[in-house]
Amino acid sequence: MTDVARKRKNGRKAVSISRVMTLTFLGIILVGAALLNLPAASRDGRSAGAMVSLFTATSATCVTGLTLADTWSQWSGFGQTVILLMIQVGGLGFMSAASLAYFSMRRKVSIQQQMVMAEAIGVQNMGDVVIHQKRLLIRAFSVEGVGAALLTVRFLAEYPFAQAVKLGIFHSVSGFCNAGFDILGFRSPGSSLMTYQEDPAVCLILGALVILGGLGFLVWDEVLRERRPSKWSVYTKLVMITSGILLAVGMAATCALEWNNPATLGPMPVGKKLLAGFFQSVTLRTAGFAAVDQGALTPAGKGLSLFLMLIGGSSGSTAGGLKTVTFIVLVMFLWNRMRGRRTVSVFHRTISDDHVMNAIEMFILMITLAFFSAVVVSGTSPVDFTDALYETVSAIGTVGLSAAGTARMSPVAKVLIMMLMYFGRVGVLTISVGFLKKKPAGEKYRYANTDLLIG
Repeated sequence: MTDVARKRKNGRKAVSISRVMTLTFLGIILVGAALLNLPAASRDGRSAGAMVSLFTATSATCVTGLTLADTWSQWSGFGQTVILLMIQVGGLGFMSAASLAYFSMRRKVSIQQQMVMAEAIGVQNMGDVVIHQKRLLIRAFSVEGVGAALLTVRFLAEYPFAQAVKLGIFHSVSGFCNAGFDILGFRSPGSSLMTYQEDPAVCLILGALVILGGLGFLVWDEVLRERRPSKWSVYTKLVMITSGILLAVGMAATCALEWNNPATLGPMPVGKKLLAGFFQSVTLRTAGFAAVDQGALTPAGKGLSLFLMLIGGSSGSTAGGLKTVTFIVLVMFLWNRMRGRRTVSVFHRTISDDHVMNAIEMFILMITLAFFSAVVVSGTSPVDFTDALYETVSAIGTVGLSAAGTARMSPVAKVLIMMLMYFGRVGVLTISVGFLKKKPAGEKYRYANTDLLIG
């Protein structure tokens, strides 16, 4: 096979895989929206309407958490079950759901299906993708099961057994999948976790689930296989170090900026302030549970939140965002350039120029989309630009926190936010499989260099 024919074949394969990802997620959203639009899905027995149903289905499948109606108040048990299933499929990835079906039927997984699953969970060696996928599912369900059991025990102190089990399962799956949906509206509609903001058990259990879900399955696998950090891969080391720093810095900065804010941490005792600061730092990493009023944050607090929401979790995880390693590669690139170095190296390894350029491209793309979308949202809805930017960054980062209230947005803004949620979950995958993974086309000619004044 000639080089030209091989490039064409690889290009078609990349496009095909991207199309599979895009259409499968879209199909899940449309089926979920159709089910949620049924009268039986609503608590009052009347259809929720196309916009609310489609928005909720998009948010659940893209594990975001932005909603137009309180999940408990709007949806019946059937509707909540549909939402939970979409969260599970969207969180573990439709590749995990597909592979689970193949495993149960004991069918052989094709090379192309392995490529799709490999890209979803970040596996670079396709030969081991099925083994990784089985391990992924077993561990994911095990973590969710433990989380559900712990939350059930906590909720048994307040609610009957059946309700405690329901609350435990729903919030464990929502937490691990970084979805941010809750069914606590019977306490105070739309308040998310604010009625539990001073409860160590609920906040710490959910926080642990969010962190585990956001680390990524490959990181789990390596940490469990190799207990000595010195033996971890460069990627795992970067994920663990960056995640730890972001959590600590986020907690410290949140406490510092909101310590005396009477609408957030101000009235709490010291211990509860630290707990709320920790949970805010965790939830901003694409979880979306609100333990404090996001709209009442100080301007500096909102700025910090925007920064953490944009970064998100790690690749191959249930989290969204720019991703931790992408962020740290950008930081190292800037640091090395300021020191006059042209290469980026870490742990005695050099990061390729292609990886650096991919990180820059993704950062510019996400920032541009979030900024100009905020202009549209602010221009069409009764919210100021800061809150509109908070909404768009939350959507594209699949976080799910809102400072202004998503239901207040105009129809145009709601459609745009749905598109951002979809891109935040699906677009990053399709781009990485598509143009970021392609080999650059050979240039037939180049123009003469020119000098410019930069800066």
